[in-house]
Amino acid sequence: MRPTAEARTTESVQIIQGGRTRDDFESERIEVRQNLLRNLPRVDSKYFYDDAGSHLFEQITRLPEYYQTRTEEALLAEIADKIARSTGARELIELGSGAGRKIRLLLDAMQRRDRLDRCVLLDINETFLRTSASALADAYPAAEVTGIVGDFLRDLPLVGSGSRRLFIFLASTIGNLYPRQLTSFLKTVRAVLGPEDAFLVGLDLVKDTARLEAAYNDSAGVTAEFNLNALRVLNRRFATGFEIDAFEHVAFYDRERERIEMRVRALRPTRVSLGDARELHLARREEIRTEISRKFTLESFSRELAGTGLELSAWFTDPEALFASALVVPAAQEGPR
Repeated sequence: MRPTAEARTTESVQIIQGGRTRDDFESERIEVRQNLLRNLPRVDSKYFYDDAGSHLFEQITRLPEYYQTRTEEALLAEIADKIARSTGARELIELGSGAGRKIRLLLDAMQRRDRLDRCVLLDINETFLRTSASALADAYPAAEVTGIVGDFLRDLPLVGSGSRRLFIFLASTIGNLYPRQLTSFLKTVRAVLGPEDAFLVGLDLVKDTARLEAAYNDSAGVTAEFNLNALRVLNRRFATGFEIDAFEHVAFYDRERERIEMRVRALRPTRVSLGDARELHLARREEIRTEISRKFTLESFSRELAGTGLELSAWFTDPEALFASALVVPAAQEGPR
């Protein structure tokens, strides 16, 4: 049974805490252990985003090698009015809100149509969520602003019901989901969407390998620090005992699977505590996967929508076809003849 979310208001912003219990923590600890015991050990990418990791990611978005953020922002600037007009949205719901820069392009477009009633941000990092929500409440005083502290994979139902809502999932975060997670997530989105709602998804596209790999191996080493920070988060939350200096950052493009693989590689033999006196022993050069970042095409994304109850309504790309914004809606249901 899901615990009841706690809601409280800070000035003009309502903050909803996704319910967490001791059982939830224990389940999370078991999941971490099981993932580390895989043939290729893995860490869920959500552990990147403590306060330090969130700040590091904001630095990444401004790096010259990281084309994704500036390309998506330029694309949203071009299509925001068209999206606002075609959806008729009165409420904007952003999943994984981060610092909330791109959302303003869409909020401005809705405001120009005098159709901005409410903005909801859902993010796992409470510090960034509160900062973003407060800034948006100041910038759009006529709109109701709500923040939900939670994981979009489990807490999306906390958004509740509504009509004429535009859900947005930017920065190609959807590419971080493993195949089963992606299918489950899309079905959850469909369950939350009303018949007049829409879902705008940011997608990084398949492109030149060198350009992709450069974006995850920046010369300043910020991505490397971001990657290793996930180990610090696990140490703090689960007492795993990772020796941070025993690992290095690795990122490469898997052409067959059309995705970036981000990993940490052991520089020397090392061990990790799994609890209950159990340990994971890693030899030199053994790796732990910390993130995948899938790259899409129109065809591959359309295949992912099949069977989820969602369908593609519109597809927009930048002039170089580096990035796409996909507008998704509930699939048309054929009535009786």
